[in-house]
Amino acid sequence: MANATTIRPAEAAHFGKLASDWWDPKGSSAMLHRLNPVRLGFLRAEIDRHWAGDSRSIRPLAGKRALDVGCGAGLLCEPLARLGASVTGVDAAAENIAAAKAHADGGGLEIAYYCEDIGELGLSGFDLVTAMEVIEHVADKPAFLAALAAALAPANENRGGLMVLSCPNRTPQSKLLLVEGAERIGMVPRGTHHWDDFVTPNELRELLADAGLAMGDPQGIAWSPSKGLHLSADLALNYIVTAVAA
Repeated sequence: MANATTIRPAEAAHFGKLASDWWDPKGSSAMLHRLNPVRLGFLRAEIDRHWAGDSRSIRPLAGKRALDVGCGAGLLCEPLARLGASVTGVDAAAENIAAAKAHADGGGLEIAYYCEDIGELGLSGFDLVTAMEVIEHVADKPAFLAALAAALAPANENRGGLMVLSCPNRTPQSKLLLVEGAERIGMVPRGTHHWDDFVTPNELRELLADAGLAMGDPQGIAWSPSKGLHLSADLALNYIVTAVAA
């Protein structure tokens, strides 16, 4: 989550309360554990495409810097580190950062974590910037995306930086399944989602353009009984997308 004008204290407190079992795949963050492989599959494909990498490489981010904003307890930061990146994670909840540091230390991973607003850290020059399921939790979306854009390496002969964002779509389907359904039956902790703050792909494209970024074609994250969570052409529930300097 981003700078002082965008962080919602109630949101930070909500997610901070979940920090103690963030890494428990059967705990309150179980849905994130199911979602993470889907995100990583998309990320890996886009990393290889953006930098024309070898899809067989086990460290495609070697020599690159990655920033995950709204990192929680590090569920995405750690895989990025294992892919070879020098990783920085930023989150608004001190409890999350403490849990992230402890888990990374336990796994022998060197990840820089900050409990701070992204706008005040003055970060820049990151090859990869990610913010997964975060923009719907901030109060000032243009300011948040401007801070992300400032952290991204500018376009150059090496293609410049790559940004990857994911967000629930604001549709009747997401209201029914993500808010009224998943929270009611306990798949997601109550109070996690606020449907009015979900961002449609068209809205995100305009917000990114205002921040000087060009959005790629979004890919849906859908659910079915046979496949579970998976990448799809169906954007109704959730979507993931790239952005680069325009």
